[in-house]
Amino acid sequence: MGDGTTADFAAQIGARVRRLRRERDVSLSALARDAGVGKATLSGLEDGSRGNPTIETLYAIAGRLGVPIGALLPDPQQQGDKPLETIHGTAVSASLLETFSDADTDTELFRLHIRPGYQQLSPAHPPGTVEYLTVFAGTSEVGPPGALLTIGPGEHASWKADVPHTYRAIGDEAVSASLLIRTPRIR
Repeated sequence: MGDGTTADFAAQIGARVRRLRRERDVSLSALARDAGVGKATLSGLEDGSRGNPTIETLYAIAGRLGVPIGALLPDPQQQGDKPLETIHGTAVSASLLETFSDADTDTELFRLHIRPGYQQLSPAHPPGTVEYLTVFAGTSEVGPPGALLTIGPGEHASWKADVPHTYRAIGDEAVSASLLIRTPRIR
C-alpha cells in the first residue's frame, strides 16, 4: 500500500507499466514506438519521475500491452483510505472506483467527468471489450466514429470498445457519469 501522495500514485503506475512490459518481453523503445508515446516520457513514467500521466497516454500503453487501463493504476481505495488520484486528459477525467474479476472477464468502474469543448479519441481496447456509460448530468456523445450515441441525464448506453471510440460533452455543460468497462481475459 502506498502513502497516498501524488508522487506515490505516479510511482505505482510506473512500477506496474514496467512489470507488465517486462512480463510481455517488450523493450522500452518498442512500447514507446507502438503506443505512440515518447521514449523519454515512457522512461520517466516507469521511474516515477514524470508525475501523473494523462489518460490518453495510459490508454495507449494499456492498449499496446493488451490490458485494461485498470491494470496500470493502483488498486482502488479501501474504505477509510485516502481517495485515489484522478487521471486527466484533454476532455476526460476519470477515477477508478472499483475493479471486479470473474473467471474470464475483468470489470472496471470509473467516475467520469467530460469537459465541454473537447473530444477524446480512445484507442481500441482488447478484443471483446464493451463499455457501459450512465450519465447523471450533462449530455454526452460517445462510441465509435460513425456510430456515435447521444446519452442524456438519466440515460445509459453501451458499445463495443475494441475499436477506437470517442467521448465528448454536447453543449456547454460538463458530463458527470459512471463508466463500466468489461474486458475479456485473453488466454
